[in-house]
Amino acid sequence: MLKGGCFCGHVRYEAGGKPFHATICHCSMCRRVAGAPMVAWFSVPRAEFRIVAGTPTRFASSERAERTFCPRCGTPLTFEGRAHPNEVDITIASLDAPEAVPPADQTQTAARLSMRLLILPARS
Repeated sequence: MLKGGCFCGHVRYEAGGKPFHATICHCSMCRRVAGAPMVAWFSVPRAEFRIVAGTPTRFASSERAERTFCPRCGTPLTFEGRAHPNEVDITIASLDAPEAVPPADQTQTAARLSMRLLILPARS
């Protein structure tokens, strides 16, 4: 059983079953919603996902999907596409142990930001 939640701890979830579609998305909507250059996701069957604490806020990010996030701290949690009603996509970084679900590929790479923006020298 995978467990996770938001930064402040208000929303907690559990995801059972075998994770699938672990990917890094570069689309502009994922970037804007997360305020990040890319977002890592994985999917589970909808029947295997449950909120165990708190209530996330839900919004339609497009005609094709709804997303959820914590209403207190803003952590992005899920993506629920209408084309795949029997699955839910979950942000890998919201897992308690994010390294348990490593991304296997990347999607929406045509929208990827320039490498100039992603590779910076280390600060000392």
